[in-house]
Amino acid sequence: MEDLESVGVLSMGVWLPSEFEDAESIASKSGIPKHVISEKMGIKRKCRALLNDKIDPSLMAIKAATRALEGIDPLSIDLIIWTGSEYKDFNVWSAGIYVQRELGLKNAFAFDLSARCSSNVVALGVAKSLLQTNKNYKRALLVGGHRTGDLVNYQDESSRFLYNLADGGSAIVIEKSEINPILNSSIITDGDFSLDVIIPTGGTVNPFSKGHESSDYHLTCPDITGMRERLASRSIENFLKVIKTAATTSMPSRPIDYLSLLHMKKSAHEAILENLELSIEQSIYLENYGHFGAPDQVVSLGLAEREKILKKGDHISLASAGIGYTWSAISIRYDKEIFNTNAIKDLKY
Repeated sequence: MEDLESVGVLSMGVWLPSEFEDAESIASKSGIPKHVISEKMGIKRKCRALLNDKIDPSLMAIKAATRALEGIDPLSIDLIIWTGSEYKDFNVWSAGIYVQRELGLKNAFAFDLSARCSSNVVALGVAKSLLQTNKNYKRALLVGGHRTGDLVNYQDESSRFLYNLADGGSAIVIEKSEINPILNSSIITDGDFSLDVIIPTGGTVNPFSKGHESSDYHLTCPDITGMRERLASRSIENFLKVIKTAATTSMPSRPIDYLSLLHMKKSAHEAILENLELSIEQSIYLENYGHFGAPDQVVSLGLAEREKILKKGDHISLASAGIGYTWSAISIRYDKEIFNTNAIKDLKY
């Protein structure tokens, strides 16, 4: 069998709104003490598009993609995968095709991929495979915007673990190349959690009714006790399994140098590092940004590159978990810089 071509990361971009909610604001709205929000939940502040309702998910995605595509011929993009939130500008709508139009990517085809907060990690593997198996595809854009901070109800005790949801956009350009190669991935899904986090209203089970179009349109957890019990025995274990599997099959002779991880409560973040025998310096905790969804890994990598943490040859692991639940990880070998200055100018803290 003919060896498949290597596919690598060419560039990444991030766009974040300038507004934010901080621990004090969340404490005021939720009734939870500020020190619990900032220390236990790990939210000092989180990025929000609060005052400007015109900042839709597609716009955040387009702004991030514009930064990632700086200096790249738009006609060289063959494939676009939307990795943003399913809570987007319109219901039952293809955001990726709209992004294609707005960016003038006339030679590409687009589709939307949904794996919740694992969308970027899953899409990297999907896009890599599509480039490897079609000789006509050379470059792909993975792009998404998230405004899931709108879906948080601070009066809902069952959804406290979602208080970190934030707003922002990310973009990744990949191409057939041996530079910054995308290596192996590992994914676990567990259907026992498939009904644990839902928006009760707006689907076929409970359609919008006249006069109640926006009632109950927040994320909630119908069985928070059951979900916590199941997650307690599986979440960290599944995180470690996908990270280790992707890493050992990608660079078996080199341990992970940097873990690009989604935002979660601080104790869980530290538990994963400890089990992987990684130091605090080998991963950046996103306590000043919150949890965007799929963009978390891009934000983390941007911060790591800006802080000069990464060096040539490093083994980078991108890991995430999406409600439902999907645990995912993928490895990349870091050969050269991924972000230009403009691509990470919103990373201030």
